[in-house]
Amino acid sequence: MSISGDRPGTRLATRLAFLAAGFGLASWAPLVPFAKTRLGVDEGALGLLLLCLGIGSVLAMALTGVLSARFGARPIIVLGGLLMAAVLPFLALAGDPVSLGIALLLFGAGLGSLDVAMNIHAVDVEKAARRPLMSGFHALFSIGGFAGAAMVTGLLSLGASPFVCAVSGAVMVLVAILAAWPLLMKSKAEQDGPLFAVPRGVVLLLAGLAAATFLAEGAVLDWSALLITQTGMAPVAQAGLGYIVFSIAMTAGRLVGDRVTARLGDYRTLLWGGVIAVLGFAILLLSPLPVVAFAGFVLIGLGASNIVPVLFRRAGSQTVMPSGLAVAAITTTGYAGILVGPAGMGFVAHGLGLTAAFWIVAALVALVPVLAGVVTRDA
Repeated sequence: MSISGDRPGTRLATRLAFLAAGFGLASWAPLVPFAKTRLGVDEGALGLLLLCLGIGSVLAMALTGVLSARFGARPIIVLGGLLMAAVLPFLALAGDPVSLGIALLLFGAGLGSLDVAMNIHAVDVEKAARRPLMSGFHALFSIGGFAGAAMVTGLLSLGASPFVCAVSGAVMVLVAILAAWPLLMKSKAEQDGPLFAVPRGVVLLLAGLAAATFLAEGAVLDWSALLITQTGMAPVAQAGLGYIVFSIAMTAGRLVGDRVTARLGDYRTLLWGGVIAVLGFAILLLSPLPVVAFAGFVLIGLGASNIVPVLFRRAGSQTVMPSGLAVAAITTTGYAGILVGPAGMGFVAHGLGLTAAFWIVAALVALVPVLAGVVTRDA
């Protein structure tokens, strides 16, 4: 049970946790090319090393649901954030693949535990407030991502070393977590519930829809640039515009998402969000005009922006399993979608073409409006 959840301080602390997670992850992304050069590895080896981050995240996510059920989300948020801040500088120092792989595993573990715990905390804060807050929390993760990438890119442009950039990112994460720490909600452990539960019932559906939505985000991140160049929408130098447009639209959608959800409700938010996202895929893949096709990225971002926050809210309100474990299951499955899904798209694209692979993603996203009534039905 939550204690003192409906306070401005707890809402601020939750926003700071989401901001720290996005900022820390984005602080590492611009440093990846420097790590490749420092280690002298090829793209294949680098890909395997980067997979360590995902493995560390997923393993920590599975464990965080159990730990949060016993100790509450507060200590996990603090420890996860501190671990991220502590390991980030080592990502810029690791001089051999083994060292970098271990550092990425630990960094991923910090990120994964923080990610699950802050969503559990967000569910409890939103319950206490009795109004939608989840979209705004998730918007802070996106804003943190923009800010972290911008800061590191700016420092690199000024001639700062990767280590200085990593330390600067770590300091920002540390400041955010330390500021949030005293304001985070204290929670009682779920002593009456199991410390482990296999996802079942509506939680399985929620997790599946989260995976499909995260897969769509991963597809746009990893494959949109290639789609743009293959279809002649833009030259190679401008191929990143698709993801930029998508990200801006998603962040904007989440900034107004709580008001939208309060007005429409969870069911219609999922229904119309899914419809708009699928429409965006159709416009992107069918339009012969580049300007119109780029509008598809806007619709995908806007449509998908509030799907995951609603899914987390429903995980917190369902009664078939403890809410902390349900949130952990959805987060873990979602990350699996964003990590494994784009790799699977590569195999599909090799056999059927990249356009066909994007159509398959659109079909999976279409499950959101189809199942919206099922997952929002009150137990």
